[in-house]
Order: sequence, then C-alpha cells, then structure tokens
Amino acid sequence: MSGYDIFAWIVLVILLASAIGVVCIAGWLPGHIAKSRNHPHAQAVTVAGWITLFFGFALWPIALIWAYVDVPARKAGDA
Repeated sequence: MSGYDIFAWIVLVILLASAIGVVCIAGWLPGHIAKSRNHPHAQAVTVAGWITLFFGFALWPIALIWAYVDVPARKAGDA
C-alpha cells in the first residue's frame, strides 16, 4: 500500500464516522428540543425523530416542527 492508499482509507473512515454522527444528531435533535421546551408529548416527538430517519427522512422536518409547537394545556373539566 502506498501513502495515497493509506490517506484514502483514513479519509473514508472519517467520512463514514461523520455521516453516522450526523444521522445520530438528526435523530436525537427533535426529542431534545421537545424535552428542553417541556413539550407534553416529548417522548412521542423523540420516537418520531428516530423513526422518520429509518423510513426515508421525508417526515423528519414534521417531527422537528412538532417539537417547537406549543400545545395548550387542558382545562381541569376536559376529558
């Protein structure tokens, strides 16, 4: 193996690690935002953030928006 081959392998490993890191952060972000904002459905937002990454990434922005939406608190008489 020449020096170029070793350099290419190092670059490939760094790129793969970076891609995995970005996917992990993208799945974690909606749930983290919802928890920090005391969202009443924070656990559901967390699950939605991870599931949408595994099923095409198309609905991930909806999970992110959902993390920012303020849900009004229910009144005591509502069922």
